[in-house]
Amino acid sequence: MPEIPRDSGPWQLVYCWTHVRRRFVKRFENDRSPIAQEMLRQIALLYQVEKMVRGKEPALRLTARREHAAPIIAALKPWLEAKLSHIPQKSQLAEDIRYTLAHWSGLIRFLDDGTLELDTNPVENQIRPIALTRKNALFAGNEIGAENWAMLASLIATCKMSGVNPVDYIANTLRSILDGHPKSRIEDLMPWRFNQPSSLAA
Repeated sequence: MPEIPRDSGPWQLVYCWTHVRRRFVKRFENDRSPIAQEMLRQIALLYQVEKMVRGKEPALRLTARREHAAPIIAALKPWLEAKLSHIPQKSQLAEDIRYTLAHWSGLIRFLDDGTLELDTNPVENQIRPIALTRKNALFAGNEIGAENWAMLASLIATCKMSGVNPVDYIANTLRSILDGHPKSRIEDLMPWRFNQPSSLAA
């Protein structure tokens, strides 16, 4: 998988709109709060913008976000601040709003980078199969078995991320090793190079 170039500046946190949304869903379900309901409507508008640009090039995503999502974001923060000043500060709704405002810089980072997502759902979907089988890993037998389990799970996940069938990859890679693939070209055997015609050539 090709590396995505980045500058040498410090890492910046990107926060998840789904986690924010869950708070206001719960608040609306419990209290029928009109503030929570309106917040959910605004978040839905952001996701409508994302639906329009899903799968498109980062530059196009960024342009659409700045045109359609940025005005929503610009109005949302002062609206939240105003609502916060008019509700009991010890209420759960106030806590939810403070949580949102405290993470604001990370929540709006998607407006400056077309490669970013609004939420962590794609990542969570990738790790869910491993999380669902982690109890099985407890019965690996011993430390070496656990290490082998971890390596195999990582290899399969990497194949999936690279769009490669894990069974085909492992079979062809083992065959290439048995045929004498040189150690100096081990990089050619990585999953993200599997589809290249010369991947497994000795």
